[in-house]
Amino acid sequence: MDEAARKALTEDRLIDITTTGRKSGEARRIEIWFHNVDGAIYITGRPGKRSWYSNMLASPDFTLHLKESAQADLAARATAVRDDARRREVLSQVVAKLDGDQDLDDWMARSPLVKVEFVD
Repeated sequence: MDEAARKALTEDRLIDITTTGRKSGEARRIEIWFHNVDGAIYITGRPGKRSWYSNMLASPDFTLHLKESAQADLAARATAVRDDARRREVLSQVVAKLDGDQDLDDWMARSPLVKVEFVD
């Protein structure tokens, strides 16, 4: 990964991801925010069911597309974060950065959370 991509992962927020549809097997690309928490990259969503999360659970390999300060297509693998203590640690930092009154307990109960690892 080049330096521009590394910097984007520390400063940017908006990306696209391409997952593989769990039923269709087709590529699905969406725009989403990512979060850098203590140097680790996470993807989550507001409370509710998310198709991208179902796709990642079925097929964890995906492409993360940087598109703000740098442009790059990065091969990645998603790992669901299911440990409650780690979820609370990460989601509390995510929620603290968002506008409005966010209910951390609602995020804990109903928001998907994956850790992103980059693969060569």
